[in-house]
Amino acid sequence: MGGRLDPAVAAVRVAVRDALAGAPPGPVLVACSGGADSLALAACTAFVAPRAGRAAGAVVVDHGLQEGSAVRSAGLGDALRALGLAPVEVVAVTVGRAGGPEAAAREARYAALSAAAGRHGAAAVLLGHTLDDQAETVLLGLARGSGARSLAGMAAASGLWRRPLLGLPRATARAACAALGLHPWEDPHNADPAYARVRVRQDALPALEESLGPGVAAALARTARLLRDDADALDGWAERELPALTAADGSLDVVALEALPAAVRRRCLRAAALAAGCPATALFAVHVDALEALVVAWHGQGPVQLPGHVEARRRCGRLDLEAGQGNS
Repeated sequence: MGGRLDPAVAAVRVAVRDALAGAPPGPVLVACSGGADSLALAACTAFVAPRAGRAAGAVVVDHGLQEGSAVRSAGLGDALRALGLAPVEVVAVTVGRAGGPEAAAREARYAALSAAAGRHGAAAVLLGHTLDDQAETVLLGLARGSGARSLAGMAAASGLWRRPLLGLPRATARAACAALGLHPWEDPHNADPAYARVRVRQDALPALEESLGPGVAAALARTARLLRDDADALDGWAERELPALTAADGSLDVVALEALPAAVRRRCLRAAALAAGCPATALFAVHVDALEALVVAWHGQGPVQLPGHVEARRRCGRLDLEAGQGNS
């Protein structure tokens, strides 16, 4: 025994320990794809959780998108059991097409993980996203012209989900796997330039590092953390304002809305649109822009059509958002 603990393994174990300390009491599950990030997370959770007085299992989601995925997923399940995780469940899902292949796979995966957590009474599901994943998310948001909430990236803790490795670079997870004698699976999708995230990983971030110097990924992740604090504060402000703006029929007071700072007003408008029946996945900045124009750029324009067959109209100093005929 007596050998010095590998620094990468130590870093991942500390990250897992800190994440478990902040999670509600009860068993946890690790979402594992077999890649270096989630495999290092699984191995270190298998070590840390029992010492923290917690049971720890794992879930492998088989998306069925590649030949041999069922066999590979079953083998990964066996490897996770050998690490000491229990229970280990391999779940096959059907990936739809809505929103594109990446979004559809993500939706199917999170639904499967949430259901598994319910079956096993898990207090938290641990996800293997790293600092590099966070930086990629911020760059993708910038390219799409997203607002602060999107640029805030992924939360280290949000409801059921915990991301212990969000402060560690991807290289640390790879080094931890090597030190532990683990052999990650390299998903070919992670090298396919058809995916925007892969292009950011392979081209955009390296180009920024070359032009601006090292540390770009860490700086982007730090930006996400700072923006998350700002977005949380603004969301809280909007939540406090919205009840006073809203009448019993759901209409909003235009004068009161116009008096708010733009960042708070837009959040109130978005919340009202969601409450009226707009699906969150289809409600974009352009829709909120059109709603805001009814408040701050009013010149008698007609109603605004929103996703989910919701119609917004200004009349008598109120902003009405109503479900149309197409809404079920």
